[in-house]
Amino acid sequence: MKLCSIILAAAALCALPAMAADENNAPKFKINPTGRILMDGAVYMGGNDGAEAAGDTKFVDGVAIPDIRLGAKASYGKWKAKIDVGFGYGKVGLKDTYFEFDINDANFLRGGYFVPQWGLNSETSSSMKPSYEEPSANEFFNANPRLLALMWEYDKGQFLAGTSVFAEAAAMTNNATAMGKQAWGVQTRLVWRPRHADGDVIQTGISLNYSSPTADDHTGFTYSANFPTRVSKVTNLYAAVDHARGLFKLSPEFLLIKGRIAFEAQYYYMNIFRKDGFANYHAHGAYGMFRSQLIGKGYAYNHADGGVATPAKGTLELVLGYNYVDASDSAASVHGGISNDANCTFNYYINNWMIARLRYSYTDVRDRVVADLLPKRHVNTLEARLQIIF
Repeated sequence: MKLCSIILAAAALCALPAMAADENNAPKFKINPTGRILMDGAVYMGGNDGAEAAGDTKFVDGVAIPDIRLGAKASYGKWKAKIDVGFGYGKVGLKDTYFEFDINDANFLRGGYFVPQWGLNSETSSSMKPSYEEPSANEFFNANPRLLALMWEYDKGQFLAGTSVFAEAAAMTNNATAMGKQAWGVQTRLVWRPRHADGDVIQTGISLNYSSPTADDHTGFTYSANFPTRVSKVTNLYAAVDHARGLFKLSPEFLLIKGRIAFEAQYYYMNIFRKDGFANYHAHGAYGMFRSQLIGKGYAYNHADGGVATPAKGTLELVLGYNYVDASDSAASVHGGISNDANCTFNYYINNWMIARLRYSYTDVRDRVVADLLPKRHVNTLEARLQIIF
């Protein structure tokens, strides 16, 4: 944690001369408002057998506005900044809040509270997932949390690299004295893309992460994922690992774009190192996603983020996805569950600010040995969303 603090302070001091130079050149100051509204409706078929008797949460048909955000983006010469405030289910909290300095055309530094580069899903926000909701594997492995971080990114030609040092997310809501100790970590995403033009992309990469414990007074880790819906929030996977020294995560990725067809896949592996004679905990998972524009002009490439760009207005898209997570490790005496999810989503990009989505998914979980959760469960979900984003 001391190392993270020293690096953050040094980066800020090094950036001051550059800011002064920008002031002498009198760059223009620009600011633009940002915002989003998500409106969801969902119907659940099956999944509640035995839930009430076991104390597990029930699926309930209904509607919701799970996310509202208002914020602003600003730029001044080589400097950029963003702040977002989110509101959902009666809670208000900061979302992206950071500054950014463009060193040159290929390099920039970003510091603040944001999602650092790690895997393909760091390229899209929670509301812009083409599969309607985040892949279950990505959620369980906590692949893209907002963190108090400093990130350097390199983006040029065939290569993209993002490296970050960070403190745990709780540092945004608690002071260090109240926390007693702050967890820290380092991570990187390394991408090679021999083909990287709009409509023609071949990309592979790998992401690595090391983190210190965050749970149970910083002696353990807790990982979980809900069933992929926000109208009803029902736990799908849950793993609590104590006596932890730290964890290591890695995730290879693959992306292919050819005209109006795109395919992406990502694998996840996690090893939590334990002490006091307890066996290490291992978990793994993966997802695959096939995308096709039924109506459209083809997929463009987001070079700076290393992923598929948001399709143009008027595009009708079909997305087929599959997720698998094995969160159970008998040797470590942790049975968080084994989950499968198959889904089909239609996305219609009405204009530059509105998207309509319709999704069906079948999700099941088994091999759970967790208090107040059924050992196995499944649900069919049909849901629709209208989102406004600017």
